[in-house]
Amino acid sequence: MSDMESHRSGQDTIETSGTAKGQTIRRGGGDPGTRGRTTIADGVVEKITGMAARDVAGVHAMGSGMSRTFGAVRDRVPGGTKSGVTRGVKAEVGEKQTALDLEIVVEYGVSIADVARDVRENVVAAVERMTGLEVVEVNIAVTDVKLPDEEDEEPEPRIR
Repeated sequence: MSDMESHRSGQDTIETSGTAKGQTIRRGGGDPGTRGRTTIADGVVEKITGMAARDVAGVHAMGSGMSRTFGAVRDRVPGGTKSGVTRGVKAEVGEKQTALDLEIVVEYGVSIADVARDVRENVVAAVERMTGLEVVEVNIAVTDVKLPDEEDEEPEPRIR
């Protein structure tokens, strides 16, 4: 065979003119599911985290008092930027890992340590299962305790 001829030798290998004898070029090798790169936005991880944290018994709300008040007003404005699901959640997402900061309000009478542990476990399981990212830390700040006789701080709607 001359140097200018090409032929297929084996699966996914070709020998072409200009390559040394026995040198092969691989085309599209490997599992198709590993070709390319997937990126996950911070907001996606924040939504997953917010939903997972709210599922834990003893969590009354997410965010500090001020962020909940402003968030309630922002939720009523058309085109409001941040979803209520992500209130009180901040995620830093890298290529393979993520770190999370949460602000929560707990119900009066629950063990804060137990609620925080349950939130961490639920959040880590949900984020790692859904994104494949390793959660390296979940920092939780308990910003308030909801007393049984307290009203929620969210303002009443002006129009009913």
